[in-house]
Amino acid sequence: MAQEKILIIEDEKNILELVKYNLEREGYRVSTAASGDLGLEKARREKPALLILDLMLPELGGLEICKILKNNEDTCHIPIIMLTAKGEEIDKVLGLELGADDYVTKPFSPKELIARVKAVLRRREEKPLGTLLKSGTLELDLDKYMIRVKSKPVHLTSKEYELLRTLIQARGRVLSREHLLDQVWGYDPSFNIETRTVDMHIGQLRKKIKSEGHRIVTVKNAGYRFDLDA
Repeated sequence: MAQEKILIIEDEKNILELVKYNLEREGYRVSTAASGDLGLEKARREKPALLILDLMLPELGGLEICKILKNNEDTCHIPIIMLTAKGEEIDKVLGLELGADDYVTKPFSPKELIARVKAVLRRREEKPLGTLLKSGTLELDLDKYMIRVKSKPVHLTSKEYELLRTLIQARGRVLSREHLLDQVWGYDPSFNIETRTVDMHIGQLRKKIKSEGHRIVTVKNAGYRFDLDA
């Protein structure tokens, strides 16, 4: 059984209790907070293995909490799954830009959320090989979990890092969105996860690696490939 602690910051009691119940049933230790201020305090103090964060919170909003945690050396490595209301597309993009690892749109099924939690935690626990991947001015250090462009460090979320690593290690092969969802997010196709999740992360990744962003090539009706020789 899993023993990682997960913190839920959610002000809707029904959703909070539903998520807590399903996580505990999977063996996770669960801590909760019904307001932004209390949630931020708990995140700093408890440093959970993962944070499930609602965007619309009293006192302190989810985007601000995400920004504070990701800009702090002690908490920047805590994976964050955002809970967003249907149609909050701008908030999703902002959350990903601020460093959130994934998002789930309300209403959601507990089965889908648990699948995403397991995928995020599994990727977090995997130990990469001691390898330095280079392409142009981009360097990906698998041992140190670091990315540099023109010798300058680039901050990526865990999902962006895994996405970049997967594309580079494919050595120019085209990877479909479904393949990337499976490899990076670990999703079962039966969950019917939107492939736009991949597109949003690709967009943010291109922006962050700046001059090397053109290496991530969109192949129409097929997926994406990383151009090693661009």
